[in-house]
Amino acid sequence: MRKNSIKNTRINGEVLRELCNIIRGEIKDPRINPMTSVVAVEVAPDLKTCKAYISVLGDEESQANTLAGLKSAEGYIRSKLAKNINLRNTPQIRFVLDQSIEYGVTMSKKIDEVNQSSGAEEQG
Repeated sequence: MRKNSIKNTRINGEVLRELCNIIRGEIKDPRINPMTSVVAVEVAPDLKTCKAYISVLGDEESQANTLAGLKSAEGYIRSKLAKNINLRNTPQIRFVLDQSIEYGVTMSKKIDEVNQSSGAEEQG
């Protein structure tokens, strides 16, 4: 199975949806920020491993705590995933902090600052 095959894309979408449901509704760990979302999921073609890109709205301490909470609940999440999705192998999940949304907001603010300062120079 190729990496970007239709089957792999479908499996990625299914795992993404289930991970969102599990993290949002079934994990009671207080370290996990309630504003945590699963941005993307990449399941390896052999279904052995899975990278889950997580976005956390909050400061760096909150992000670190959420990542630690998810890593400690990894076994529970994997067992829930096995019950909800019928795959030959249930992938080993690795959570990766996704900074792209935060990076986009930071860049947008910097662009706005540059536009405001150039607008002030033209007027002055």
